[in-house]
Amino acid sequence: MSHGISCINKKQQLFPSQFISSNVACVDGLETCKPKRCWFWTEAFDSDGLVRGNALSLSGARTSGLFGVPELSCPEGFQEAQDKALQESEQLVQKACSTPPGPETVMIFDQLSDSLCRVADLADFVKVAHPDFAFREAAEEACRNIGTVVEKLNTDVELCQSLRRLLTDETVLSSLDPETRRVAELFMFDFEISGIHLDEEKRKKAVELNVRILDLCNEFLIGTHIPNKIDKHVLPEHIRYNFTAEGNYLRIAGLHADCPDDLVREAAYKIFLHSNTQQLARLEELLTSRNSLAQLVGYDTFAHRALQGTMAKNPETVRQFLEKLSEQLSKRTQKDFEMMTKMKMKLNPHNSMLMPWDHPYYSGVLRAERYNIDPGLYCPFFSLGACMEGLNSLFSQLLGISLYAEQTKRGEIWSEDVRKLAVVHETEGLLGYIYCDFFQRPDKPHQDCHFTVRGGRLKENGEYQLPVVVLMLSLPNSARGAPTLLSPGMMENLFHEMGHAMHSMLGRTRYQHVTGTRCATDFAEVPSILMEYFANDYRVVNQFARHYKTGQPLPKNMVSRLCESKKVCAAADMQLQVFYAVLDQIYHGKHPLKKSTTEILKETQEKVYGLPYVPNTAWQLRFSHLVGYGAKYYSYLMSRAVASMVWKQCFAQNPFDRAMGERYRREMLAYGGGKEPMLMVQGMLQKSPSVEDFVDALVSDLDHDFETFIMDS
Repeated sequence: MSHGISCINKKQQLFPSQFISSNVACVDGLETCKPKRCWFWTEAFDSDGLVRGNALSLSGARTSGLFGVPELSCPEGFQEAQDKALQESEQLVQKACSTPPGPETVMIFDQLSDSLCRVADLADFVKVAHPDFAFREAAEEACRNIGTVVEKLNTDVELCQSLRRLLTDETVLSSLDPETRRVAELFMFDFEISGIHLDEEKRKKAVELNVRILDLCNEFLIGTHIPNKIDKHVLPEHIRYNFTAEGNYLRIAGLHADCPDDLVREAAYKIFLHSNTQQLARLEELLTSRNSLAQLVGYDTFAHRALQGTMAKNPETVRQFLEKLSEQLSKRTQKDFEMMTKMKMKLNPHNSMLMPWDHPYYSGVLRAERYNIDPGLYCPFFSLGACMEGLNSLFSQLLGISLYAEQTKRGEIWSEDVRKLAVVHETEGLLGYIYCDFFQRPDKPHQDCHFTVRGGRLKENGEYQLPVVVLMLSLPNSARGAPTLLSPGMMENLFHEMGHAMHSMLGRTRYQHVTGTRCATDFAEVPSILMEYFANDYRVVNQFARHYKTGQPLPKNMVSRLCESKKVCAAADMQLQVFYAVLDQIYHGKHPLKKSTTEILKETQEKVYGLPYVPNTAWQLRFSHLVGYGAKYYSYLMSRAVASMVWKQCFAQNPFDRAMGERYRREMLAYGGGKEPMLMVQGMLQKSPSVEDFVDALVSDLDHDFETFIMDS
């Protein structure tokens, strides 16, 4: 999942109930009027004609720019939007430096953050998802230019002094409300980690390092997706058809992890993960630059810098968490590997040694064999329209929220199958907009993620700037006349990403700097992972899962088997995540690294994961999360532990409990980054979890449900 580039703010946030606005006037060029028309979900998401023909119904509508931003009706508009934002930011910097210390100082800083982020965050999405290369190129240039300005602002001494005057004036400070004070402290924290305390020469060096790191991140990210080619004669003739032919070469663009042919998976693994000198140099420079920046501004390692303000707080806690979890998983993982080895021996007696390319395939075979889990049996019950209706129903019961499909203006969306949803509360009115970019298309990344396009905030005129987000999935395009059918995994991913969207919609803070998902990374994944628990509960699924032809509900035992099947080899799957997280910590730990990144990979894989390293491969060069989750990949595991505790304690008894839903909103969603993450967890659970609690929550999720086990045995 992505949260947009971190403009002057390195995080993301939510808003207290006193700033919830039912104002539905049009603001900032983005239409925020109440929905003119509410389509049935089956029409909006399952009808082939509407999914592909929305643009036709708008032939008489006036034109607009992307997301309703007038300048963005053409690629050149990014330059205009960028210039406008930079001009506005210059005026705000002058205003901040001349304003006496007080609450207005914080508001000006937030305006400054908002003026830059509204262009940069939007561009961050467009540069990866727009089908027009000219738009992508213009957006990438805007991201880089604004990113450079942000780094310079974060080392602007005069600007920092205006904030420091506020934070050192005890009388003024004591008059601030808790949210305003925290936002002021977060802005100061951004100055500090950027090296504001350094002399001019070192500050300049910090800016240069930050800009270089931005470039390296972009270059490395592109490199993680580039296919490898090999002379087709190198591979046996009978497996060549599995790969794309380009003249005398075969193009290998992925791991083919689901292919039943062991040789195909082995070939894909060895070729796709083959070491690349250029990509290796990028990674090494990226890690070195991050370490140099961290030490320049006063941290022992980049991990120490990155973990400030998170639930974990420091690398020592992360290491303790991962070590204890690995210890608890050890015996279970070994049993999982033994089961996979036996299955491989059964299906391929000539080559029974378990290898890294076998894990995803044979764990899937074991699940299917033990619980008769054939995705084809489930897909007819999960049409996209039915799944959207399920989400709508759940949010209505739990949070009093409805989703309305709205027509768009010409030019507002980047592909005709994008859907725009208005999020409306039963008493508070319009909360924001979600653009649903759900379907595959050429050059669109095959990843599911959430983008903040515009953060919410209370504006100077008293109106609330409504949040705007994009949910991006990679669903297959349906056959004409039939709805898009989701596999159970796709359905769960949809729920996951919608969890991020609800965080953005309900995290309605006074300040954009801490709106929605602009919070600590290891907390930001909690709402999305919690939604996975809802997606796997029969009481929830039963409300929407219907066969698209017969209307028959999905039988309870099929849901039970599906849930239990996920626990097969789940310890080994979790151990693999621990390995990734440990590797991430080592790469961002003490420098210079004692060995090459590939030697560290080999050593860590064999020690933490348990399956052998494959010579001449360099999996780390495909580890795209090193960019957005550098030193924070552990966040998925820690967030899952919190989500598990919240589910079991608050929703397992009744997933539709409105009182608990309101408590969840009040304690966990309503602050964004405006409150310490562990305090939000403590407010929901009525306790502050320990490392042992995190580990116990994750391990207990691996236990089989006795009733289902007996029923299916």
